[in-house]
Amino acid sequence: MKEYLDLVKLVMDKGEYKHNERTGVGTISYFGANYKVDLSKKYPLLTTKKVNFNAVIHELLWYLSGEDHIRNLRKHTKIWDAWADDEGNLETAYGHFWRKFPSAKKDSAGNWQVKEIDQIQYVIDTLKNDPSSRRMVVTAWEPGNATVSKLPPCHYTYVFNVQKDRLNCHLTQRSADIALGVPFNIACYAALTQIMAQETGFKAGEFSHTLVDAHIYHAKPGSGMEEYDHLEGLKMQLEREPRELPT
Repeated sequence: MKEYLDLVKLVMDKGEYKHNERTGVGTISYFGANYKVDLSKKYPLLTTKKVNFNAVIHELLWYLSGEDHIRNLRKHTKIWDAWADDEGNLETAYGHFWRKFPSAKKDSAGNWQVKEIDQIQYVIDTLKNDPSSRRMVVTAWEPGNATVSKLPPCHYTYVFNVQKDRLNCHLTQRSADIALGVPFNIACYAALTQIMAQETGFKAGEFSHTLVDAHIYHAKPGSGMEEYDHLEGLKMQLEREPRELPT
């Protein structure tokens, strides 16, 4: 996938080395990367490395379920285990906020009432009734939760937009692991866009992606953290010839 390989080159060529106190592993970091993928003919699944498509789809289904635990997801992927408690509860489960975002409003008596907003259903309803709307935003960033979480949402907000008969999606990601996370993010949100388009009678259009801190984990020789280095693996990907994307 050319767009992904161009992103890798951009971070390698123009990124700056940063030491990360939280992880103990440095990164080559680039601020404000952007790319766009056309979903109308091809599906953006990388061909220069293996991506577990089964895990991608089950992770997306987990998001859409609104569950705040990973007990069912664990059957298909283990990537969230490190952030959940022993019973599988995950305090920053993305889908929980997609489907049950907390909102407090005063009732007629002046008392505060807490309700939950299903952002996915809101977008579906808006696409069907007011597709020209510029308000079809979904967010997983709830400040009261995110500011105290072990791992606040990385791909934290996205917007749907209709142009003619095509549904487009723009994702904003505060922290983007180029080697491991981004290939999953591309595949996941492309599939989500296709699902939402099919549900509402549109064709899938484009997926665009803003990566605020796009980074490659890089452990300097002798640091004792070499096993976490992603730089050499990405260099190998750049040497491979991308194959035709699936349809």
